[in-house]
Amino acid sequence: MTRFHLVRHGPTHEKTFVGWRDVPADLTDLAAIARLDAGLPRDALLVSSDLTRAVQTADAIAAGRSRLPHEADLREFDFGEWDGKHFTDAAQTHPDLSRAFWETPGDLAAPGGESWNAVATRCASVLARLHRDHSGRDIIVVGHFGMILTQLGLAQNIPPKDTLGQKIDNLSVTGLQRLTDGWTTSLINHVF
Repeated sequence: MTRFHLVRHGPTHEKTFVGWRDVPADLTDLAAIARLDAGLPRDALLVSSDLTRAVQTADAIAAGRSRLPHEADLREFDFGEWDGKHFTDAAQTHPDLSRAFWETPGDLAAPGGESWNAVATRCASVLARLHRDHSGRDIIVVGHFGMILTQLGLAQNIPPKDTLGQKIDNLSVTGLQRLTDGWTTSLINHVF
């Protein structure tokens, strides 16, 4: 069994779509960082998305852990033309698509962006490789809302529209275990 501890990066305080746009995390809540660090296995491997907010969060909990190279395929959704725009702006420019994107996620994508299914496949390939290369280990994966939700949905075999309603807080942990014949879930959105 390989145990994945999916950690959402620290808050960005952005009020717009933030996908591949590289914005920093606010890691000034040192008590929250310390609780997260203490709540995760010390001997775990540590990997993160290559976006600054995930790298900074991983750096904050890296002491004493073996760090793996950053993984671009663990990035958040590519929101294409919507990245950096407020949700109301997307609704004005693409009213039907912006509504359907959230209500019926799956194959729909923002203009120039990627769909739920594309993100799920992209991130799942990284977890599959990590499982293959480090089977039986604890692996902390610092990433993004979309990465965590898509993998939670796959692990629980829940449709995207049902998974999308799950809350994933900044600095929370979602625990997934990869078994030989599937997945189990131990924690969802746990904040230490």
